[in-house]
Amino acid sequence: MKKKSIHVIGGGLAGTEAAWQIAKLGLPVSLYEMRPERNTDAHITNQLAELVCSNSFRSDDSEYNAVGLLHDELRQLDSLILKCADLNKVPAGAALAVDRVKFSESVESFIEREPLISVNRQEIKDLADLSDQHVIIATGPLTSPDLSEAIKALTGDDSLAFFDAIAPIVYRDSINFDKAWCQSRYDKGDGDDYINCPMSQLEYDQFVSDLIEGQKVSFHEWEENTPYFEGCLPIEVLAERGHKTLAFGPLKPVGLTNPNNPNIKPAAIVQLRQDNSIGTLFNIVGFQTKLTYSEQKRIFRKIPGMEEAEFARLGGLHRNTFINSPKLLNDTLSIKSQSNFKFAGQITGCEGYVESTCIGLFAGRFAAFEIMGQKYPTPPRETACGSLLNHITGGANTLTYQPMNINFGLFPDLNEPHSSGKKIKGRDRKLSLSARAKQAMTNWLKDPAHGVVL
Repeated sequence: MKKKSIHVIGGGLAGTEAAWQIAKLGLPVSLYEMRPERNTDAHITNQLAELVCSNSFRSDDSEYNAVGLLHDELRQLDSLILKCADLNKVPAGAALAVDRVKFSESVESFIEREPLISVNRQEIKDLADLSDQHVIIATGPLTSPDLSEAIKALTGDDSLAFFDAIAPIVYRDSINFDKAWCQSRYDKGDGDDYINCPMSQLEYDQFVSDLIEGQKVSFHEWEENTPYFEGCLPIEVLAERGHKTLAFGPLKPVGLTNPNNPNIKPAAIVQLRQDNSIGTLFNIVGFQTKLTYSEQKRIFRKIPGMEEAEFARLGGLHRNTFINSPKLLNDTLSIKSQSNFKFAGQITGCEGYVESTCIGLFAGRFAAFEIMGQKYPTPPRETACGSLLNHITGGANTLTYQPMNINFGLFPDLNEPHSSGKKIKGRDRKLSLSARAKQAMTNWLKDPAHGVVL
């Protein structure tokens, strides 16, 4: 490749998004993906943009949910990942969920048909040969050991790490609908997007005990002190935090009525969400786990309606690596000490599919504009994109930095009070923050300094 091309390392959501944005701006890209030359403990295919955890991009509500607002902004920015998600969505109430196989196939198809993108199936182990090139490192939470060491040498700072857990997937036809039923919480979406399995108080009590006492995956010595990400805790870790934690979390029984037994209120309800477009596979919501495979089968088949459940995939656990981005990166996602190297995606400490996509999109645009001798303007802090970028490039505390999903807590405070004179709170606050963000995004996209015709 010519020196003015850009090298993107990592073929996940952030890497493919970055490569797509660069190519759309007319510059050549070398995209590197180490699979199948080197596989990971979490991936099961060699496809680009494989979704290794949930198939959900979370809420699509752009008024009351920050991630839904981020969806809206990325669509306006011509995100490849959001385009492919919309093309391959499956029923999920108010959430945007996808057929994970078709989604990845769609992303890979767009990338491979783009003449300015060259896909290289090889592992990058050393960054020395790229020291005078423009590089975006988007290797995500499963960065290989060799490249991790190269990143440490580049940044002069040890990478941080935590464990991320994967939920099991069940075949729909193995669920007993004499006990389970289809309904979305509060009848959102189409009203019947989730499969619900009710638990009595006795069944819930026994389930919590089984989770706590069940046999877990053993850690390697070097993994024992690695912290979990609070937003994706294994279900048994949640159970250990208090007997009622699950009933107020992923197993909350509110907003649902059991048509098989409408007069009895369950103590807890397990929900399963559609995982593919034909509706044959469902993942168990919130059931990330480090239980052994045999224990998962034993314990989860005690759930009413899942006594004969067949699993297309059991849950798992993997190590997740990220850098201290607020300390290391400038506002264009470049290493402060070596500006031709940028980072994107989960390795920056943003958590979630949509957040990784967002950072990949901006890393690509920042890099492309720099090669063209221009500076791509950062989005306003009031937007979801701007709030997320600000958080990972200086807004977060470098001493306590941990992975973070987009949330309204990252947005600048509202200055104006409610018409009543009181501080805006609750849903009104969320709606006001969203309205302000949408107006800020509209104005930003109209600004001639934006420099891109979409």
